[in-house]
This record gives sequence, C-alpha cells and structure tokens, in this order.
Amino acid sequence: MDEVRLSVDARGVATVTLNRPELHNALDDGSADLLIATFETLAEDPTVRAVVLTGSGISFSAGHDHEGMRRLVDSDEAELVHHARLLSRLLATLDTLPKPTVARVQGSAFGLGAALVACCDVAIATSEALFSFADVRLGVIPAISAPYVMRAIGERAARRYFITGERFNAGKAKRLGLIHQDVEHEELDATIHYLVEQLLLNGPQAMREVKTLVRDLAPLPVGEQSTALAIERIARVCASAEGREGIRAFLEQRKPGWVED
Repeated sequence: MDEVRLSVDARGVATVTLNRPELHNALDDGSADLLIATFETLAEDPTVRAVVLTGSGISFSAGHDHEGMRRLVDSDEAELVHHARLLSRLLATLDTLPKPTVARVQGSAFGLGAALVACCDVAIATSEALFSFADVRLGVIPAISAPYVMRAIGERAARRYFITGERFNAGKAKRLGLIHQDVEHEELDATIHYLVEQLLLNGPQAMREVKTLVRDLAPLPVGEQSTALAIERIARVCASAEGREGIRAFLEQRKPGWVED
C-alpha cells in the first residue's frame, strides 16, 4: 500500500501520492491496481470534495515500470491484452472520477505518467518538468494513453510527439494544453492551495454535473441535440436541493451550506 499514499485533510481534500521515488514513480500492475482501488474509494466517499494527484521524489511518473516491461517481452497476446485493459481501466477511472481532480506535477511525466496528467481536470506543473511519449523508441505505440492525450493536445500535436518521441518542457506543455499552468517549484504548493480553495467554494454536485456535461457535449456539434441536452441538465440541476440552496444563498447574500465559515 505504501506505493500509493492517500491522505485526506479536514476540508475533505484527498491527496494521492505515487510513492515509488527510486523508480521515478513508474507503474507496474500492482501499483496500477492500488491506484484504481484508491480512486474508486474516493469516488464513493461523500466527504471527499477534491482530489490532488502528485508524486514523491524528483519525478511525477516515468510511466511504465521497467521490470513490468521485461515481463511483457515474454507475455503472450492474452497477457498483453489483460495488461492493456488494466491500464485502460486506470485512466478511465481517473478521467471519470466524480470529484474535481488536480494534477500537482512536481517533476517530469512520461508516457503513462503524462496520460495521468491529461486525465485530471486541472494540471499545474513546475517549470522544469519535462514530458514525452517515447513509446516508438521501444518499437511500440502509446495506444492506451492516446485518447486522453489527443483530447488534451489535439490530433496535430499528438502526431508530432507520438511519432518523434521527443521531450518537451512545461512551457510547451502549457501551450499544447497538456497542463494549464507552469510555475516555479517554490510556488507549486501555494498555487495548488489557492486552486483547491477555489474548488471548495463550489457546489460539490454541480462540479460533478459539469464534468459529465462537458464529457457528453464534447462529441456533439452545436445544434438541436446539444441544446436539448443543455436544457435538460440546467433544469434538473437548478431544481436539485443543492441548486436551490446555492441560488437562495446568493439572493440572501450568505454563504451556501457547503462553504465552511
């Protein structure tokens, strides 16, 4: 369990830490299973308001664990499919986690590690962090990571960085859309603290609903179908207990019930 550390503070902010610093927080099947179990537990806990994902040591995550990769060399196709399904489940579990998620990228993120960043709602990285998708240098492809990374950086950029395998810095990652902000290392914790405080001002159910709204609207063109979906969602959310409380609090010039005094 020490390979994935979980702490939850009094505000309901959970911090999930990849804790294999000697391996640059690379993931094997065991640590991927632990991450999935951790995310699933947080998803079901109504006291958790936000989730911060980070790493220990100098790297956020180097992606795949070397020992695990050695085992894959001698694996048959069925074993390879099982491994791929496990990693797909990991990324999908993080991507659909019904809480706001923040990637605290305190160091470099490569391959699967960068895909974890792409699955978070907000990503803040130190300016010295590096990123890459170097699977092609091993004669393989970043297929499991591709859907999430392509959504973040677009098809054109994905074609370049998937094909070249080159590394790029945090400034480039921000311009591409893989991260939202790059800061100096000494500013990282203060930036994360400020961001989390902003999240705690928001209705927990509203944040959950807006994540679903974005996911459902993304594949739809602007038109009758997307408009109908938007109308249904806003009517339902406004009619909910949280929606009514938030509007009343605004009109009465007081804090809503989910904001601590």
